[in-house]
Amino acid sequence: MTADDTDNLPAHLRRIRSFVLREGRMTPAQQRAFDTLWSRYGLDYTGTPRDLDASFGRSAPRVLEIGFGNGEALAWASEHDPARDYLGVEVHGPGVGRLMNALAARDAGNVRIYKHDAVEVLEHEIAVSALSEVRIWFPDPWHKKRHHKRRLVQPEFVALLASRMAPDGLLHLATDWQPYAEHMLEVMEAAPGWRNAIAPGAYADKPEWRIETHFERRGLKLGHGVRDLLYRKA
Repeated sequence: MTADDTDNLPAHLRRIRSFVLREGRMTPAQQRAFDTLWSRYGLDYTGTPRDLDASFGRSAPRVLEIGFGNGEALAWASEHDPARDYLGVEVHGPGVGRLMNALAARDAGNVRIYKHDAVEVLEHEIAVSALSEVRIWFPDPWHKKRHHKRRLVQPEFVALLASRMAPDGLLHLATDWQPYAEHMLEVMEAAPGWRNAIAPGAYADKPEWRIETHFERRGLKLGHGVRDLLYRKA
């Protein structure tokens, strides 16, 4: 079944995915990471609430990055912010393997990874008010109008995020696709439970904690402007 075939299913069986799974070929090093490092860094999806204190071996503020790609930004952030724990969610195996290798190279202890759909992880494994920050950087913009319903940032999704955020928790969105930035702004400005951390209707300057990644540099070379949006749990 293709992604678009789900549109023809009955409503109770239809779930619109915000991603298309294109695995690509893992390198031998990335495959070894799954064989040898998953037990250390990976979290298997079970569909039941997870004890994150047990997973990390401590109690600390938690940052969730959804769709971390090759893990470049997540690896950097977790290294430079050891007081907090980092959860990464990504469906593409090569990026997960690459991140695990990077974490193992410096013996990182404050990162855990899901290779699963982020919506299901949030719905079933993350407790209410468990997160201090969520980062969604450069999600698939789904350029075609008929695919806009597949964009991750939608009213239902940001309501789910709000339920999982601690009071005053931060949501950081970033995109290099201006129409999607405008869509994000429209959704967030109308979303109950959130307030713009800069000013109503305003974009943010790039925060120092979001490093410029390979993906972003590629977009900038193509002439794409990058927009950041910061919202606090009201």
